[in-house]
Amino acid sequence: MLSDALSFLVRNLAGFFILNLLLRFYLQVARASFAHPLAQFTVKLTNFAVLPMRRIVPSMGGYDSATLLLAWLSCAVMELSLLMLSHLPFTPLSSNGLIGLALLAILALLQFSLYLLFGAVVMQAILSWVNPYNPLSPILDALTRPYLLPIRRILPSMGGLDLSPFVLILILQLILQFLIGAAELKLIAYAVLG
Repeated sequence: MLSDALSFLVRNLAGFFILNLLLRFYLQVARASFAHPLAQFTVKLTNFAVLPMRRIVPSMGGYDSATLLLAWLSCAVMELSLLMLSHLPFTPLSSNGLIGLALLAILALLQFSLYLLFGAVVMQAILSWVNPYNPLSPILDALTRPYLLPIRRILPSMGGLDLSPFVLILILQLILQFLIGAAELKLIAYAVLG
């Protein structure tokens, strides 16, 4: 009972922090404006960890690699905490345990990235119907445009209705189902090996 409550807290608090780190990274990749209050909130929330990490990890290829590495490390800490709270026999200091933890962190990072994109697509679709001139629309467009454009080339709008967000949501759900299944298989494998 207590371990379930602690797992819930760890998963949600760490997930919120990881999503903000990833949002910060992807906003920089998309060259979105950081003048929006959401972007400013994300920067202020993550500065305490990102700024010291930038002194250690330089940017690579113009990308904020310190933020991405910090997101991955946060995923690793979250996964380790969840494994320690579970009743699985897991030894994190073994070579198999470290490799398993690194892979679980990569899978979690991919899942959070897909959740972020999923949320951006849903919010953009809703805002396009309710309030297309919302100040959040340019940020959402910057995040989703690279994924929606290839679908729009294949599937043009029909009668003024753009179905590309719906198709992208279906694709994201399929990928998420695959990643969740892969994470469960890896957990079982490393519990047996660890």
